[in-house]
Amino acid sequence: MSLKTLILYSSVDGQTVKIIDYITRSLEGEVVHYNIDLDPFVDFTQFDKVLIGGSIRYGNFRPNLIEFINANKKSLNLLPNAFFLVCLTARQHEKSAPSNNAYMLKFDKLSQWHPQLKGVFAGALLYSRYNWWQTLIIQFIMRVTGGSTDKSQDIELTNWARVDAFTSKFLAL
Repeated sequence: MSLKTLILYSSVDGQTVKIIDYITRSLEGEVVHYNIDLDPFVDFTQFDKVLIGGSIRYGNFRPNLIEFINANKKSLNLLPNAFFLVCLTARQHEKSAPSNNAYMLKFDKLSQWHPQLKGVFAGALLYSRYNWWQTLIIQFIMRVTGGSTDKSQDIELTNWARVDAFTSKFLAL
């Protein structure tokens, strides 16, 4: 019998999906992806393991992510499980671990589910995809937090070695 892994995600600009695709290449057996934003019903009994990835935008999770998790916490707890979040603050070492990342602490307060494994990954500054208003807001946030305000280029901030380490721990669940 082959292992069947469920990967759920909520993504705004696609970096969470890019990280999930990267993790998926290391997984054995069948892997099924569900976008929580589009398809909120999942039959968890069909799976052996579950991973959820969510992104932060302007300091918040997408509301449906927390709603979905809270509505399905019992089913999530029946399987080996993990959660990761993607945010720009994780580019800073002192904010790159689940224990010291403000958004993971926020997740812990909002979520009724307590994953067995947690990860925090830096996202990407994708200025080429932002409209002028989004660019201004993100440049302001970057200016305040010491990040790049150069809108002439996109910058991927994800530390793939950290993703590899998380993946190894997920495989061991």
